[in-house]
Amino acid sequence: MTAPAGGTPAGQAWLTAANVVRWRRYGEGGQELRPGTKSYRGGSKVYVIGTYAGVAHEQLTTIGRGRHTGTYITTDMSTRNLHTFRAVPVHSPTVLRLCEEAGAGGCWMSRQDAEELAALLGRLSVEYRTTSWAGPHPTPCRCHECLTLGPA
Repeated sequence: MTAPAGGTPAGQAWLTAANVVRWRRYGEGGQELRPGTKSYRGGSKVYVIGTYAGVAHEQLTTIGRGRHTGTYITTDMSTRNLHTFRAVPVHSPTVLRLCEEAGAGGCWMSRQDAEELAALLGRLSVEYRTTSWAGPHPTPCRCHECLTLGPA
């Protein structure tokens, strides 16, 4: 694998990583809770390789270990289902290969670009989780906001 001129050396890339929320609201008015997402288990680490700026970054292209197979998959998912965005150096040949095959454009970011994207997506994910459901939280609630803001 080769990097573009002035890019990251072969075998390493800076990507934005995040974790899948453990519980997400689902169904009529968000009164039902489901663990993780259809593709990923709750708490799974995923790498963001592309965003859709035209729809305000509500959807992301991610690479991570699938819920059912345990092998790396590439899929689009909602920003609201991720948290703890951060910039990380990636050395995994499988992740780098999948990133290059996807052609999403986020695979050869600099550290600064990855950190800026992580900060933006972190703010947006909180906003999207709080505005997605108009109704009150179910009782008891284990959604990401209630787990992180509730008493320890």
